Amino acid sequence: MAAPLSDLLPMRYTWHHRLYLILLLCLLLSACQQPSDAAYNLMLRQLYSHSVDTISAIQVQQQLRQGIAPLLLDTRSESEYQVSHLPGARYVGYEDFDLSDLKDVPQNTPLVVYCSVGYRSEKVGEQLQAAGYTQVRNLHGGLFGWVNQGLPVYDKQGQTTKVHGYTRAWGVWLRKGEKVYD
Repeated sequence: MAAPLSDLLPMRYTWHHRLYLILLLCLLLSACQQPSDAAYNLMLRQLYSHSVDTISAIQVQQQLRQGIAPLLLDTRSESEYQVSHLPGARYVGYEDFDLSDLKDVPQNTPLVVYCSVGYRSEKVGEQLQAAGYTQVRNLHGGLFGWVNQGLPVYDKQGQTTKVHGYTRAWGVWLRKGEKVYD
């Protein structure tokens, strides 16, 4: 029969060991419920290549209120866009993105690209920069970050609470709104 843990470790290590296990358990339990803003931002730092400057949801919202809004480009799939999108956003897609769809947009137009979390939009932003667009920003945190801050999204009927979660694995980062999946 194996000896109890308390017999194997001196008392001072047992106390520290137990404290460590309790803290680890608390972290695991909280991670299983809702990811924190800090965890989301850490994930984004690792995910982004940082090739396109970012802009915060709050900054975009302020610009929209001031009437100096950039052109918002939704780089998600058509089905994601149909569920909800930013106010006045133009669908451009990701897999079917085509620069010729923006031939009516001057290259000095302020552009904000976004997707669910910002990865796909960063890739589209890179293409826009390579094509000569000079004021391209990626919405930091994407649509999930926007909704998590309590900002409104819209569908063809008007304001909605529905948000496409992309996949169930990525949907864990969406803490507000009603998640929808295909």
